[in-house]
Amino acid sequence: MATRRPTEEIARLGDEIYQRDIRREVEAHHDGEVVAIDIDSRCWALGDTVIAARDRLRAERPDAVNVLFERVGSRAIDRFGAGLLRGAG
Repeated sequence: MATRRPTEEIARLGDEIYQRDIRREVEAHHDGEVVAIDIDSRCWALGDTVIAARDRLRAERPDAVNVLFERVGSRAIDRFGAGLLRGAG
């Protein structure tokens, strides 16, 4: 299992992954949806809500520890938080 990283590091790395690897794939057709990013595996999942994105990511990466949630297309309200996936909700 991955070691828990500091929140600032999760936010920085998650944003880098989003900008470099995910943004082009999601912005045209998924505006307003939430993407959950496991920064250790770079695996990610979309959902209409944080819970839906979390559940989809959890199905693929049940041991994800360092996760960032971002809203697609909205830089003003993009980060929901960074943290432990297991045990959330």
